[in-house]
Amino acid sequence: MSETPEQTPASTPAPAIGPIAVIDVNRIMKGLPHRYPFLLIDRVVDFVPDEGAIGIKNVTFNDNFFQGHFPGNYVMPGVLIVEAMCQTAGVVVCETLGPDDGYGVSVFFMSIEGAKFRRPVVPGDQLRLHVSKERQRGNVWRFTAIGRVDGTKVAEATFTAMVIPKDKNPASRGQ
Repeated sequence: MSETPEQTPASTPAPAIGPIAVIDVNRIMKGLPHRYPFLLIDRVVDFVPDEGAIGIKNVTFNDNFFQGHFPGNYVMPGVLIVEAMCQTAGVVVCETLGPDDGYGVSVFFMSIEGAKFRRPVVPGDQLRLHVSKERQRGNVWRFTAIGRVDGTKVAEATFTAMVIPKDKNPASRGQ
């Protein structure tokens, strides 16, 4: 099938606010407070402001949780898969709000619904966390997420988070 001039990428106008190809770990850490060993996403791809993104977790035998879960039958804990989903959602919030506002907020996990784990995630897997914003009401955001390995669904969940300015964060009082 031949392309007409209207179909060529060069003639397609770029969106005013479009997807960011890759958000690397240095940029992730500007928005999220998590650090080793609890930063569970290595990068974020396909970010679309106010819509969603895909977080990437390269699961390796060197991840500290494999020391005790479960020796000889290494499986990434489901609660950490959900945490990685939530961290990806945190990046979506921070990047949607932009560096000026987004890096000045804390994103707190509030609730989870419908978490399901379909198959184990093991060393050598690349866990892709497809996170989509469902809605936002004030400072409460609701997300759905699906974890995939090699295109196969391994986990899913729906969750909410509250966005609070860092200067109003109760955890930082008195410091």
